[in-house]
Amino acid sequence: MEQTTKASRWSRFWRPIDERLGLDALAYKVPEYGNTLAYTLGGITFVGFIILVLTGVALTQFYHPHPTEANASIRSIMEVVPFGAFLRGLHFWTAQAVMVSVVLHATRVFVTAAYKRPREFNWLVGVALLALTIAFYFTGTVLKWDQEAFEALEHNLEIAEILGIFGAFFSPSFAAGVPILTRLYSTHVSILPVLLALLLLAHVFYVRHFGVSPLPWKWKGRGAGEEGVFRPFSSHVKKIALYGSVLLALVTVLAILFPAPIGPEPIEGIEVTKPPWPFLWLYGIENAWGIQWLLPASVVPFALLTILPFVDRGDERDPRRRLFFVGAFLVAIAILLVLTVIALVTAPQAHVGG
Repeated sequence: MEQTTKASRWSRFWRPIDERLGLDALAYKVPEYGNTLAYTLGGITFVGFIILVLTGVALTQFYHPHPTEANASIRSIMEVVPFGAFLRGLHFWTAQAVMVSVVLHATRVFVTAAYKRPREFNWLVGVALLALTIAFYFTGTVLKWDQEAFEALEHNLEIAEILGIFGAFFSPSFAAGVPILTRLYSTHVSILPVLLALLLLAHVFYVRHFGVSPLPWKWKGRGAGEEGVFRPFSSHVKKIALYGSVLLALVTVLAILFPAPIGPEPIEGIEVTKPPWPFLWLYGIENAWGIQWLLPASVVPFALLTILPFVDRGDERDPRRRLFFVGAFLVAIAILLVLTVIALVTAPQAHVGG
């Protein structure tokens, strides 16, 4: 009885929204397992992006994207703007959460072999979304314009120089008179969001077209069998909203307890910081072999992800029967973790110009 009451409340909430926005056009039947946490990670990541857009739009009203003003404007947001510190904290911690959720989502897709025929192209869209998420994180790191941000940009410029003409966009000489920080800001708030919207539309379209990918093993929950009981799309939205609310509550608490960090204005000619946690494994490679190895180390993982559905072409989806690919994945994760730990325990080293 109570469950029926809850369902009717949700129906009363959902029906007027759908009537006006036509969201049922996106609807598809969702198997019971599609409402589990593992299968809603993509939706949770989407909720995270919504939070980032909303907080980002608010922060842009007070941010000055010029090297002489950027750091001071961040401090003004933290110290002068009402609720500015909370707003920036919400943006910062949501960015961390999105990085985690997008990696977990990609891992779930890999483990369940959801990249296989006929979903190869959607996997490629997902790989592009992963790259875009990292680009958002990197450009956002640079925008605070403290020592960590400055050194991150210096590494970016060094890689651009290695790329030659292909790295021209990231060169200070690309647009004479316009600081590269200002151009990275425009990339962060305009170019990347447009690309994100286009890729998300493609991603949603293909999920809608092909439906939720099949389980690689039999479903043992309600309606046991290959897929279990199918649920209406609104139930999937409800689950995503529930998990999204948990995400919002979590980042809210973190934003209150742990304000987003901001260092002093950068000093040229020194290298005393380490990169944020998603890039620490690259720092480990840089320590061992030099900055010139950052480019291949960044490109190779994405190249391997891109060719994966065209190499693993068999019908088998059970990870227990895909030992080569699962084993290679686990080895790659172990290498990343080892490099990250090495970077954490070693003292900062100078790489740029070395």
